Amino acid sequence: MHKYGLLVIDMLKDFVYGSLKCERAQRIIPNIKELILTARNSDIPVIYANDSHIAGVDHEFRLWGQHAVRGSEGALVIDDLKPTDKDFIVSKRRYSAFFETGLDPLLRELGVDTLMLTGIHTHLCVLHTAADAFFRCYNLIVVRDAVEAFTDEYHVWGLNFMEKFYGAKLMTAAEVLKLIKG
Repeated sequence: MHKYGLLVIDMLKDFVYGSLKCERAQRIIPNIKELILTARNSDIPVIYANDSHIAGVDHEFRLWGQHAVRGSEGALVIDDLKPTDKDFIVSKRRYSAFFETGLDPLLRELGVDTLMLTGIHTHLCVLHTAADAFFRCYNLIVVRDAVEAFTDEYHVWGLNFMEKFYGAKLMTAAEVLKLIKG
């Protein structure tokens, strides 16, 4: 029997409404919200992996400009998906939620062996998190209608890559909800 963990990646104000706005993010909010509520009700840990960059310093700014700066409004999770005090928050400065963060020990202490990935961007932060999860021997479920990217091409490419090279199961939110509820 698997022990699941729900990972919500970068559903931050800057990515949904702000400096790096992704119009397509709007369509995944209801699915992520339902997954979060169901996970909480099923005692599945909900972990938020949030960009939290150091102003004027972080290497990603060279490609993307300043975004999700620690302490700024843009670095906050959108209101529709706000964490509760029972959820976990992991701050990250790179694409992967594992890179130089405490995510791996947290998941191990929670007994999680299967990660359900949601959030932005399918081909960047979700993909790099999936890679690092695979390297650490976690099972992966990518919720195909709860991840998104700037374009359909990036989204589909990211999904296909994770499925083919990391063995990720691609499932819809409805399929995952059914799985969670048993």
